[in-house]
Amino acid sequence: MGQSSVRGDRSRRRRRPEAEEPVRDDGVYEDKGLPPDAPGWTPPEGGAVASADGDGDGNVPAEGGGHRKGGQPPRKGRKVLRWTALTLAVLIVGGAGAGYWYYEHLNANLRKAPRSLGGGGLQKPDPNAFGQSPLNILLLGSDGRNSAKNIELGGARQDADRKPLADVQMLLHVSADRSNMSVISIPRDTRVTIPECTDPKTRKVYPQTSGAINQSLQHGGPGCTLDTWQELTGIYIDHFMMVDFAGVVDMADAIGGVPVCVDNNVYSHDRKGHGSGLKLTKGTHSVKGVQALQWLRTRYGFEDNTDIGRAKAQHMYMNSMVRQLKKDAKLTNPGELRDLAEAATNALTVDDGLDTVKKLYDLGGDLSRVPTKRITMVTMPWQYSADESYVMPKPGDAEETFALLRNDTALDGKDKKKATPAPKPSTPKDQLKVVVQNGTNSTVNGPVSGRASVIQQQLSGLGYTAAGTDSALTTQADTTITYRDKGQRGDALALAKALGLPKEAVRESSSATGMRLVVGNDWRTGSAYPKKPGDEKGADKAPDSADALNGEDTKACMKVNPDYTF
Repeated sequence: MGQSSVRGDRSRRRRRPEAEEPVRDDGVYEDKGLPPDAPGWTPPEGGAVASADGDGDGNVPAEGGGHRKGGQPPRKGRKVLRWTALTLAVLIVGGAGAGYWYYEHLNANLRKAPRSLGGGGLQKPDPNAFGQSPLNILLLGSDGRNSAKNIELGGARQDADRKPLADVQMLLHVSADRSNMSVISIPRDTRVTIPECTDPKTRKVYPQTSGAINQSLQHGGPGCTLDTWQELTGIYIDHFMMVDFAGVVDMADAIGGVPVCVDNNVYSHDRKGHGSGLKLTKGTHSVKGVQALQWLRTRYGFEDNTDIGRAKAQHMYMNSMVRQLKKDAKLTNPGELRDLAEAATNALTVDDGLDTVKKLYDLGGDLSRVPTKRITMVTMPWQYSADESYVMPKPGDAEETFALLRNDTALDGKDKKKATPAPKPSTPKDQLKVVVQNGTNSTVNGPVSGRASVIQQQLSGLGYTAAGTDSALTTQADTTITYRDKGQRGDALALAKALGLPKEAVRESSSATGMRLVVGNDWRTGSAYPKKPGDEKGADKAPDSADALNGEDTKACMKVNPDYTF
């Protein structure tokens, strides 16, 4: 939580001028009254008030993106409420045991869009020795005002024609053996490279650019956001699921109450109009509807009045919601379950590979197998740019977190370790047939020609004279050695040691046809593998800067800021 205090200090030292500060940050009022008069403020008809960027902070990223200057931390807005809808869409639809006619009805509710718009070459990882593959789903929340209800909920009627931004972005990773789940969020204003994308409807080509990650949705749709994530993280993403304001609210109403806790009385409201309007007494409360939205949007009132506190409150809500769903009678009540399934499918836009309720049903089965104690939620380790104008991935820690997911390593550090001695090689080096392939075909940076030949020559010099090359380009973040059966593990480990690769690079795969060395984007130059800190032992859990929260933490309670108590 070191980042929290630093971020809070920066926020207090470098606040924006009052003229630029929104009258209401969180925008939802307990009494549903109109907001105080303020230049440029447009109240909705209902009482849920938000600013032009959809989360009530009054900051719309400029063209090209960028974080709000002045040290303000990334805003989360309705992020986890939208995540709630997405999670429920999977868990609930997966339990809807109705007849064929009802499935067809639910199928018609779903909106579909292409999975990828950038044509990147990242390939789905080979399955493990048991034929199992991890599952990665990108969860998106759109701030579009494309309907009367979305305008009412999001405010800012002047933005009705603006293309939506992806203000919620979370990657849900389910391990290959379905024993654990990790969720990583990325601050919406993180500066990234957005690859070239083509709008599937208009065929307009958006050139590669640098900007805030939430702007990727404006480059043709959610498929471009998926491509942007793949380029940033090196993680192959199987599917996306996206929901808008109206879907969020419908799902929140369908959920029922979710228990939350505060360590003191809290009233998120001050004389300047800051706050969500959330008002709770000390202890645990079941929140739903508008009050749930207030909880998820509260920044003024939790911890240091920054998005670090808001994010923690959202994670607490998410974990509590999952625990509640697992024990809630709604999941065995056909009528209530149907209502939840209706709300979930009506809320969603999904990729064209996840376009039926049957597929959601299968997905729900996978997710339901994960025990809550093995669910871990983190935020991508981040830091400010040198001029503090935007957020960027924290060097070292962010890549370490991404690498854990690429290697299907649980972020909670509780994966079982097998302390087995390394088998000895069974094949003489000069007889070991190894195929070397160039995996540097990066969408953003382009391929490095000749990498397979360079490493094949290096292997030959090390005595592996039977090694050959595959001329086909592929895309991989990490250099890997895959092999077919356990009898080849000793040879693969010996090969990795000769090249200076970490043990994590060696993987048994049921789909492998032989031993294959793919030279990834972590080794784009030279013949010596560029070792990184920690390669010797390998990271086994998320770094502290990811601020992990476990799904079984029933004692989590939000710390109330003393300036917002009563």
